[in-house]
Amino acid sequence: MLGILPRINQLAKKAREEGLTNAEKVERQVLREDYLRSIRGQVESTVTSMTVIDPLGDDVTPDKLRMKKQTNQI
Repeated sequence: MLGILPRINQLAKKAREEGLTNAEKVERQVLREDYLRSIRGQVESTVTSMTVIDPLGDDVTPDKLRMKKQTNQI
C-alpha cells in the first residue's frame, strides 16, 4: 500500500503544476481506488477485532459486530 503513495503524490504534483494526460488521470484514479480499498480493509479489520467492555467489565459488543467476527473466523 505505501508503495503507491509516492506515485500518487507525483501525479498530484504534476496535476497542479502542468496538468495530466488522460492516461495519467486514469492511472491516478486507479491508484487512489487501490489506496482507499486498502485503508477501508484495515479499518474493517480493526473494527471487527474489537470487543466493547462497559465500566462494570461486561462484554457489550453489539450483536452485528459479534456476528461479523464469527463469520470472519470460519
